[in-house]
Amino acid sequence: MTERLSLYGEVTAQIIAELEEGRLPWVQPWDPARCPCTMPHNGLSRRKYSGINVLILWAAGVGQGFSSQRWLTYRQAEQAGGYVRRGEKGTVICYADRFTPRNEAEKARSEEREARTVAFLKRFTVFNIDQCEGLAPDLVSMSVPRDPVLAIAEADKLIAATGADFRIGGDQAFYSPTEDYVQVPPQAAFHEPVNWYRTALHELGGHWTGHASRLNRDQSGAFGSASYAREELCAELTSAFACASLGIQPTVRHCDYIGAWLEVMRADEKAIFRAASAASKASDFFLAFGGQDGGENGAV
Repeated sequence: MTERLSLYGEVTAQIIAELEEGRLPWVQPWDPARCPCTMPHNGLSRRKYSGINVLILWAAGVGQGFSSQRWLTYRQAEQAGGYVRRGEKGTVICYADRFTPRNEAEKARSEEREARTVAFLKRFTVFNIDQCEGLAPDLVSMSVPRDPVLAIAEADKLIAATGADFRIGGDQAFYSPTEDYVQVPPQAAFHEPVNWYRTALHELGGHWTGHASRLNRDQSGAFGSASYAREELCAELTSAFACASLGIQPTVRHCDYIGAWLEVMRADEKAIFRAASAASKASDFFLAFGGQDGGENGAV
C-alpha cells in the first residue's frame, strides 16, 4: 500500500512541478534532433506502452537525451543477447490492474453476487536501449522519422473512417456532446496546416470518443468545473497520444487550462493516472478505425 501511494505521489508531484514551470510533459516530449516522434514501446515485444507510462517514459527520454523510445527490462536485455551497462539507472513504470481475492470470490459465490475486485499497482524497471550494449542489430538500428506527408494522409483517412458528423466551418473548434458532432474551422484559418490536424484529433479523438454511445465518459461538466477540466485534460492527452502514434508532433490546444489541471491534480494524486488511462483508451479507440494496434499498460 505504501509503495502504491508513493508511486502515485511521485509521478503526480513530478508532473505538477513541470506544469508550474510552464512545461507540458506531453508537448514535444523528445528532442526531434535525436529521437523521432513516436510512442514509447517495448523493444522486444514491440508493444506500445500506455496510460501514465507514456508520460513517464517520454519524460525520461527527453530528460536523458535518448535517441529512441525503445525500452527493455534487465532480463529482456539479456534475452536479446545484450546487457544493461553497469551503473545505468532504470526508469520505473507501473502496471495497474484489479484482482479478486480468493476469500471474496468464495463469499460472492455463496451469496450469489458479483465478486468485488481490489486494485493494485505494480512497479517495473525498464532501460532505454541507449543504456544497453550487445543488443541485436534490429533493436539498435536508428528509427526513421515518419514522412510528414504520409502522416497527414493517414490522419485524413482516420477522420473519414470514423464516420463521425465532422463539420468544417465557423471560427471555433468544438465538440457538441448533446448533438454529437465536431466542428473545426477550415484549414485556411490555421497559420500552419498541421495545426488543423492537431485540432481535429483533439476534438474527434479526444472529446468525440467520450460520447455515451462510445466510451461513455462524463462530459456534463460546466465550463470552469473540475469535471470539465478533467475532460479537457483527457482530450489533450488523447490528442498527444494519437498525434505521436501517427508521427505528428503533439502540441497543446488549451494552455489556459493549466491552472485548472493543477487544481485537479493537487486535490487528487490519482487524477493524472485516470486521465492518462482514459486517454489511452480514447486514442486506441480512435486509431482502431485505421487498423492500428493499441498500447498495453505496463506491458513488459
